[in-house]
Amino acid sequence: MTSSRPYLIRALYQWIVDNGVTPYILVDALVRGVEVPVQYIQDNKIVLNIAPMAVHGLTLGDDMISFNARFSGKETDIVVPTEAVLAIYARENGQGMMFSEEPQGPEPPNDDDTDDDDAPNKPKLRVVK
Repeated sequence: MTSSRPYLIRALYQWIVDNGVTPYILVDALVRGVEVPVQYIQDNKIVLNIAPMAVHGLTLGDDMISFNARFSGKETDIVVPTEAVLAIYARENGQGMMFSEEPQGPEPPNDDDTDDDDAPNKPKLRVVK
């Protein structure tokens, strides 16, 4: 299955904005693909305000979150892979959600690779008459 994280981020973002509070995301700055101003990173993390009035061109995609924002008056393009988002929450009351690391499960086997004799713990169905 695909990751639920981007769907939850979009839903929580909408819920936070609909309630008139400020959506923040906590980002793991060490994840490959994160493009943020390094001077604002603390303990390998950065908190970003993604409120509609704070950003331009916000895209909450399945793989990436991107937008343009000002840092110390300088316009900056921000790119955050969704896997780097550790939390989304409301600044004013902290309500939101923390994300745990999603397990990278094994690839599903190809039909050619499956062999019932090689999978002793695999559940089996049989017809009983």
